Amino acid sequence: MVTNKQLPVIWDKEAKTQLKKAYNKILKESYQGAITVRDGILDTVDKIQEQPHRYPADKFKTNNKGNYRAFELYNYRVAYKITDENIQILRVRHVKREPLEY
Repeated sequence: MVTNKQLPVIWDKEAKTQLKKAYNKILKESYQGAITVRDGILDTVDKIQEQPHRYPADKFKTNNKGNYRAFELYNYRVAYKITDENIQILRVRHVKREPLEY
């Protein structure tokens, strides 16, 4: 019998801070907008557990063997890494910011 084991999601400390900063920035303009963006990102991260390879390989990761992935939602780009033990959320950045290679 085959079982689909969901990997736990681990948020990098900096990624948590980046999401909080984005939320607080949007909150200055719109309470509902801030909630929508935050909840949308968190819901999408939850869906990654079901299908970690759902999103394309991160084009900004040098020497990426396919375990670094990213998705964009509400003009925010979320980068994550898939390991044998977990899914690590690495970065939350606005898409208009200069992309960082890593």
